[in-house]
Amino acid sequence: MAMFTSPSAYDRAITIFSPDGRLFQVEYALETVKRGSTVLGISCNEGVVLGAEERPTSRLQDPNFGWKIFEIDEHVGVAVSGLSSDARILVDQARIHAQSNRLMYDEPIDVAILSKKIGDVEQVYTQHAGVRPFGVSLIFGGVDKVGSKVFQTDPSGACWSYKAVSIGAGSDTVRDILEVDYKEDSSLEETIQLAMQCFSKVIEGRLEAKNIKIAIIPVTTKKFTVLTHEEVAKYIKKIK
Repeated sequence: MAMFTSPSAYDRAITIFSPDGRLFQVEYALETVKRGSTVLGISCNEGVVLGAEERPTSRLQDPNFGWKIFEIDEHVGVAVSGLSSDARILVDQARIHAQSNRLMYDEPIDVAILSKKIGDVEQVYTQHAGVRPFGVSLIFGGVDKVGSKVFQTDPSGACWSYKAVSIGAGSDTVRDILEVDYKEDSSLEETIQLAMQCFSKVIEGRLEAKNIKIAIIPVTTKKFTVLTHEEVAKYIKKIK
């Protein structure tokens, strides 16, 4: 145990509790999420809205390959912030769980169960030597038999249910807006407009449709749908 006698020893590769009860590797992973793109999830009586800032890092980058929102199953999607490579692994795991549930029970997986399963995967990577926590947080949004639901998981493996939530670089600003303007009885159209209002406050420079991705899951259809650039531009125009 001599290697862990100095405070800096708890700051190294092995995820181990410091004397004051902190897991530094998990905290560093959370800091990675805070530096990521701003993403949000909002539920209402008519469905769920997932939104993400998708700004290309270069003019030469293909804008169609900078994904921050993924379809997991036809009734549930996820928005991610942090390391995209880590997110890809967890998204694949979520898709496997969703399809396994359909094969085993012949019904779509509950959003809560799916979120907890991914939270379990993230938690395992906080307690074994030779691995590091996932540097990504995920917002699951979907419509199941109990209605529209939004959940968030983080690198510690924690899983929370929200009516509306945001993660990433601009999350503090977005949360301030949501706490004031969110209404559970809003229509899906009004909820999309609220999401666009949030992005207008956190994105530096001109708000453009090519930099914003919006996906919806309406209660009426329970189908994950990504809005086109033209549809996003229509909502941006309303803000202006």
